[in-house]
Amino acid sequence: MDTIANKDKLRIRWHIAVGGTVQGVGFRPFIYQLAAAHQLSGWVCNTGDGVLIEVEGLATSVRQFYADITGKAPPLARIADINNEEIPLLQEKTFRIIESSGRSQSKAGIPPDIATCADCRADISDPANRRYQYPFTNCTNCGPRFTIIRELPYDRPLTTMRDFVMCPACQAEYEDPMNRRFHAQPNACPVCGPHLQWDDQQGVDDAWAISQTVAALRAGEVIALKGLGGYHLACDARNETAVATLRERKGRAGKPFAVMCPHLAAARQLCTIDADAERILLSPEHPILLLPKNSSYNLASQVAPALNTLGVMLPYTPLHTILLAEFGGTLVMTSGNLSEEPIAYEDADAHERLGKLADHFLTHTRPIHLACDDSVARVFHGKELLLRRARGYVPQPLHVSDEELPQVLACGGDLKNTFCLTRGHTALLSQHLGDLENPVTLAHFEHVLQHFCAFYDVKPKIIAHDLHPDYHSTRLALAQGTGPKIAVQHHHAHIAGCMAEHRLIDPVIGVAFDGTGYGTDGTIWGGEILVADALDFRRVAHLRPVPLPGGEAAIKRPARIALAYLLNAGLGLAEARVAVPGLSEMEASIIQQQITRGINAPLTSSMGRLFDAVSALLGICTDVSYEGQAAIELEIAALETRQSRVYSYHLDKQADGNTIIDIAPLIKELVANRDKGTKANLAYGFHRTIAEMTAEVCCQQRDIGQINQVVLSGGVFQNMLLLEMISQLLTTKGFEVFFPSVIPCNDGGISLGQAMIAARRYKRSCV
Repeated sequence: MDTIANKDKLRIRWHIAVGGTVQGVGFRPFIYQLAAAHQLSGWVCNTGDGVLIEVEGLATSVRQFYADITGKAPPLARIADINNEEIPLLQEKTFRIIESSGRSQSKAGIPPDIATCADCRADISDPANRRYQYPFTNCTNCGPRFTIIRELPYDRPLTTMRDFVMCPACQAEYEDPMNRRFHAQPNACPVCGPHLQWDDQQGVDDAWAISQTVAALRAGEVIALKGLGGYHLACDARNETAVATLRERKGRAGKPFAVMCPHLAAARQLCTIDADAERILLSPEHPILLLPKNSSYNLASQVAPALNTLGVMLPYTPLHTILLAEFGGTLVMTSGNLSEEPIAYEDADAHERLGKLADHFLTHTRPIHLACDDSVARVFHGKELLLRRARGYVPQPLHVSDEELPQVLACGGDLKNTFCLTRGHTALLSQHLGDLENPVTLAHFEHVLQHFCAFYDVKPKIIAHDLHPDYHSTRLALAQGTGPKIAVQHHHAHIAGCMAEHRLIDPVIGVAFDGTGYGTDGTIWGGEILVADALDFRRVAHLRPVPLPGGEAAIKRPARIALAYLLNAGLGLAEARVAVPGLSEMEASIIQQQITRGINAPLTSSMGRLFDAVSALLGICTDVSYEGQAAIELEIAALETRQSRVYSYHLDKQADGNTIIDIAPLIKELVANRDKGTKANLAYGFHRTIAEMTAEVCCQQRDIGQINQVVLSGGVFQNMLLLEMISQLLTTKGFEVFFPSVIPCNDGGISLGQAMIAARRYKRSCV
């Protein structure tokens, strides 16, 4: 014991390397203060890989210091790795912060934009504080980062804050290692920082601009509001006329709007919020969270029509906090764009694109360099499931491999597009960019890609893209550089992306259910069960393909799809037409001819289209105004009950080992039982049947290949009822079940899968 005690009294010096997101997040002042608390000497500095530290002092103090680095790290820090080695003593007496030089953050990473911290909220609410009611208050623990950086290193002159020279008081904070604003690059106050503008009037008072905005909102007008990563369109969420006006101007017929509540108590008046939902709403990321409406819900009927959920977020900037507090109620806060366009973020472009949508503009003088839309999430079994990964999460790297990865650019899909870059052991997933069918989005893709490559010093050697030859993302990929181009099947990418998130290496049973994906046979896939790893896959089961009359146009008219399924199930035209609400005799006849003659009626095995068909068949949704509407309303109907039977289906084992899932018996039984049960019972029974069918196929594959891990991915798994049913059923049967959480299960996550597959295939080709 004496030997150990004497050893702990010895002085030692450790060299410590920390990797991850540890720059621009207050990490160096944290280390400085931690060293002071433990009475250690030495230094800390930023490097190209992260942060380097040398500390010297009593052995017990050095060891505790090392433990506290991870245990007490700043809220925005994300430590990916940390290691130490003992080095010779230098007998230093002080601890210093050493200035870095050059592109110190090219490997260490850029922090995301983060919601206002509690300390800054206290500052803006304190009349005695010099930042009282100042809309651009921030510190090292919160505020803009990703959206204001022009180039590296992350220093104020290289951000959009370069034209705002700090006053003496702000400069003193910036230079004080004991201050939470030490090296906070956006640091500002009313004396030296950005200010609000109301309808482009120069030199207005911030408080006056807020009061003008509140008056306009109360009068039922629509405001274009410049925020952190782009513009929002805002209006009073309780004003029926205002919400209807916004819908009409935006060209958004039925898709729900998100809302911003002034505080958690106001959100509780609209939705049921458990402890997990509260934690996510109040997290540093502050995403839009889809929550169940409660009995006291009282917003305008067109905010989220026909839905049982509401997208809710809380104020995540001082501007939002001040505005919502003065308004005193909940606002619709939707992306500043026309439907299907990317969010507006540059002032001139915003005025041009939003001028006919908004009655007034509340802007500010801090430029946005990179657009970043709001993130969207759900809660599932206490976990946060991202449906759109953007503000608050991007550009946080994902540690996906223990092996060094080649530098890959994966261009994603056409809808909900993201791209992915790989570097070292990490993947860098872009923010949600939008639908590439829009030329503005294509240009935005190139702009963001250029900055990601510069930020992280990535020069992709390999380009990955979707297998579909006519995707805009495929054309983008083929135009990138001269390196190898690797085509990746859509559903394989879904599964590989989830595998990368969970660091799975061995083959899995992959259940890929979505709306559309180009198959290796040239048909439209979407109801697929694969055996896959990050190199290859086998299609081991799928829904029996049916014609899709009108091609993609049929997606907006689920009644057409329902008729195709009925005809495919063997019903005659007259019987089938009667079974589909809202379908005229002439339209039914045209559909039959399209199917019979094979005119614009491609085959599809899509699970998403099956959900659309059943929704129409049950008279729930025969026409849609936004993607996924029919399936969403089918799920809502199913949630009204928990009792129903399992319907019939047939598993047709082929000579090549593939299993074709025939759901014609299911379709026939739904039609036969429509007059015997409620829509809720039929809808719930349909969900149960899909779950039982999936579990049975997975069990068959386990018997064949001894694979016990199942990955669930694809846009259909945004359906929480189906995800619950399938994951629970598989778990009870002894499977280990995985699904995406930090990446979207929809097409926003496939770029990660493409990147991982391309990286593995390239490495294999080099062996």
